[in-house]
Amino acid sequence: MDGLIWFISNIAMTFYNVAYALSHPGLWLDWSNPEALMRFIYYGASVEFLFVVLVAFAILTGLGLWRSAIMWGAVRVLETFANSVGRFFAWAGLLMVLQQIVIIFMQRIFAASELSFGFGSALSFDVSWWSEELKLYNALVVVMCCAYTFVQGGHVRVDLIYGPARFRTKKIIDMVGAVVFMMPFAILTWLYAWFFLWRVLVVPNPSASNTLGQLLMRARALRWNVETIGFSPNGFNAYFLFKVLLLTFTAMVFLQAIAVLYRSYLELREGPASGGKYLDRDTMGDDDAVTGTH
Repeated sequence: MDGLIWFISNIAMTFYNVAYALSHPGLWLDWSNPEALMRFIYYGASVEFLFVVLVAFAILTGLGLWRSAIMWGAVRVLETFANSVGRFFAWAGLLMVLQQIVIIFMQRIFAASELSFGFGSALSFDVSWWSEELKLYNALVVVMCCAYTFVQGGHVRVDLIYGPARFRTKKIIDMVGAVVFMMPFAILTWLYAWFFLWRVLVVPNPSASNTLGQLLMRARALRWNVETIGFSPNGFNAYFLFKVLLLTFTAMVFLQAIAVLYRSYLELREGPASGGKYLDRDTMGDDDAVTGTH
């Protein structure tokens, strides 16, 4: 009963919390005020924020069950977002290859110790910095193209059971996978990654075990302290960007899980004729063997 009361009370308080946060943005968005920044850090991985996300998801799902057009609209918006982001950041793979060629050419031919890139105002760093910075391009491709690859059907799956299954069975497997695996994974990773990020951005270091009152007391000593320590003396020193990407990754996986759940449910309800409805997949030509569904 205590757990049920806690659950219901948090759902009821969600509407008040959202209204209060929107009507008092300065309390958590005015980062010139240390207490506002501490509130933002606390609520970013709090129970209150979790219930805001879950209630918003429940409301959207309820509207979608009432009118399938709303659910199809959510699918199209989420898949368009994933495709747009993925197609843009996929170019980071080309940048990574070109930069690696330049680095090797400058090292082997001209024996340069420093490289400068830019138009007008050049960005100059040691060659080792540019070499280690290639990891950022790789991270951009992995993180920002993950949901896009899911929409395109490019992720590896175990087809031993899924491949020969009937259409309805596949849709049920996709729905269970989205709810049981993708969403919990994204939520748990966010909870860990949130404080993992802020521990390299500010001091004193916030912790997931800190209460809001404790963080507000520590706000008196709060200051920005962005960690710029590299693995080598002249190497890439902006590794906090990888922690930002980790949070971005979890958010995009969660949104894609919603899209997978909704699409699978709608295709299950409407039958095989709706398979691939509104699905925007890339094409490689006019040949039917390589042409995607549009």
